[in-house]
Amino acid sequence: MPTGQPAMDKAETLAWLRRISGDIATVTIKRLEDTLPWYAEMPPARRSAVGLVAQAGITSFIQWYDDPESTPWIAADIFAAAPRELLRSVSLQQTLQLIRVTVEVTEERVGGRGAHLREAILLYSREVAFAAADVYARAAEARGLWDARLEALVVDSILTGEADEELPSRIAALGWHGHGEVSVLVGTTPPQFDVDQLRRTARKLGADVLIGVQGSRLVLVVGRSDTPVKTEDGASDLPFLDIAKRLEPGFGSGHLVLGPTVPALVDAGQSARAALAGFAVARSWRNAPRPVEADDLLPERALAGDPLAKHTLVDRIYRPLQAHSADLVATLWSYLDNGRSLEATARELFVHPNTVRYRLKRVSEVIGWDATGPREALILQTALILGSIGTDTTRRRPTSTRRAHT
Repeated sequence: MPTGQPAMDKAETLAWLRRISGDIATVTIKRLEDTLPWYAEMPPARRSAVGLVAQAGITSFIQWYDDPESTPWIAADIFAAAPRELLRSVSLQQTLQLIRVTVEVTEERVGGRGAHLREAILLYSREVAFAAADVYARAAEARGLWDARLEALVVDSILTGEADEELPSRIAALGWHGHGEVSVLVGTTPPQFDVDQLRRTARKLGADVLIGVQGSRLVLVVGRSDTPVKTEDGASDLPFLDIAKRLEPGFGSGHLVLGPTVPALVDAGQSARAALAGFAVARSWRNAPRPVEADDLLPERALAGDPLAKHTLVDRIYRPLQAHSADLVATLWSYLDNGRSLEATARELFVHPNTVRYRLKRVSEVIGWDATGPREALILQTALILGSIGTDTTRRRPTSTRRAHT
């Protein structure tokens, strides 16, 4: 407002503005209904709240016109009239539309009172727009902090296995878009951690993630999203190991361990326990790949005392072989004890080497591990040792001639 305006003119203008403020508010509400479809579709309670905001804006303008130094209080004056949930139901764009309609109506009513008043309205509307942006930015920041705390709580619940009946609702509050199978990925936190970049990469892979930072450890709960990505072979879902390989650059240096796949997010604790146990012992495998699956670290985990690894080895290797054929167990024991030599195994068992080959092939078909590879041989031998401990069937194979002489 020009500083040369007489005090009497300002006092008269203020009195006039107070008299017509009610009419301006009424016309503004009618204009909102006629020009903004989203306003007309609102429930009555929210329309009333928006009307209170418009009325508060007009009243606040009159106060500001009387004392322009009150600018810092604009946002509080206007938005204090609305319930908190209005900020969550009305977007910033809609708020700016509300401001524009209110300013247009006010300009039309006061246009004949001189350029100084029109200039004051334009200046005030600019301040209100900036104030609205600040209110929404603060709300978004607070919501982001709350989401981060809630996400950390959910990931911690999954890691500790202390999931309760509130876990599904907390996951839903985070906007989880995953469905079906889930796997947990554990690695190190990079010095400059870009959580947004990690989420963008996951979305491009058709995955959704929950992220937990626990000091130097970074944990991702990975699920496939509702909009899967087509793979090169035409499949609609990427394997979790492929997803982990694409997410690997987002982790710090060191080992990266992928837990086994579980049916649903509520079962993610099982995958997390395996991944954490594998991460703790990954350094003991000198040439461990990155990422490495937790089940590939079963021997190291079992030696470290992980009960889940011990049960997995016995249930997935020893017991199926024992149930299928005693010959397969005896052949596998002999083959591993004889340094994976077909000839030595054949001599010990008094069979042809081709028989040994056939039985080893059957072992691979029954349990999915191939004893001819050095790494898988370690897994199988560990499973045989664990399976034979504490059982009644400790006779692994006939005593060899070499050992009889020692």
